[in-house]
Amino acid sequence: MPLLVAATAAACCCCGLLLFCLRGSGRGRRPPRGFMAPPKRLLFRLAYNLYSRTQLGYLFHRRQVKRARQRFPQGHSIAHPMVFSGVKVVPIPVLSDNYSYLVIDTDAGLAVAIDPSDPLAVQASLEEEGVSLEAILCTHKHWDHSGGNKALKQRHKSCLVYGSACDRIPELTNPLTDGDRITIGRLQFQAFFTPGHTVGHMVYVLDGKSGDAPSCLFSGDLLFLSGCGRMFEGTAATMLASLDAAAALGDDTLLWPGHEYAEDNLTFAAVVEPENATRERKFQWVMQQRLERRCTSPSTLGEEKEYNPFLRTHSRELHSALSLQHASDEEWSHFRARVLEEVRRRKDLFKGR
Repeated sequence: MPLLVAATAAACCCCGLLLFCLRGSGRGRRPPRGFMAPPKRLLFRLAYNLYSRTQLGYLFHRRQVKRARQRFPQGHSIAHPMVFSGVKVVPIPVLSDNYSYLVIDTDAGLAVAIDPSDPLAVQASLEEEGVSLEAILCTHKHWDHSGGNKALKQRHKSCLVYGSACDRIPELTNPLTDGDRITIGRLQFQAFFTPGHTVGHMVYVLDGKSGDAPSCLFSGDLLFLSGCGRMFEGTAATMLASLDAAAALGDDTLLWPGHEYAEDNLTFAAVVEPENATRERKFQWVMQQRLERRCTSPSTLGEEKEYNPFLRTHSRELHSALSLQHASDEEWSHFRARVLEEVRRRKDLFKGR
């Protein structure tokens, strides 16, 4: 019993620290007299390490999953499957704004789960579709993307778990390197190493030939509609290289991100590029979708290049809006990394809603 009490107390402390650092709780409260608060960045790093590297982070994740199930019993958004020839992509709204995905070979009844955060939600989708889980593709180690791996692996014994060996993916059975290919039934995926958000972040591209359709990019926390992930474990140069790798895919590639951030991201994009008419049209569409709680995915990479500031580090208009100038003796890639770093810094400070 004392051990249980101690563990519970430790979990509560961890959760409190995470909430303080990640959500800014405690603002307006004075610290006790004689208490010198450590810098916010130090607190943030401490909380981040607890979340991403320890069992306390998993306990925090489980609490968040439980709360989200109570708050959103049907999911945070209304999402509809996209059906191609013999292939079906099923978005699964989980937690407060995450998406997991099932990609199904409809002829063979085989499914691949991508970033199965909530195992109950993923299992319910498997049962509704009447398919068997053959593999899990995990983009990175964060619990809101990998938290369901263990429970699903226990239930589906032959299920393989793919991901980067650099990222401590739970239940990993098949470590991947850049460019590796994965075939499940008719489904053909290629994995790309895209560090920056974490040291081992990977994205997965479903070859359009699998279903006579455009290719599909499952981007985890690398790329969102009009946004990109925070650079928790990488430099701006590292993240720029990863974003460039994604942008190099075909413009008709469908983007399926790990979060529903479209409204906030497009609101921020208006601040850094207020004259972007394409962004404004997309924003009006997104506002209507969110008014009806509808999922805003997928977009296309071609669209993203028009309004996503994180993919527009080459844009003269963006440079001017940020008051950044390319020095004559500065390498172009170095300058673009500076642009990305400034956009990310402004986004981290942005209070859109």
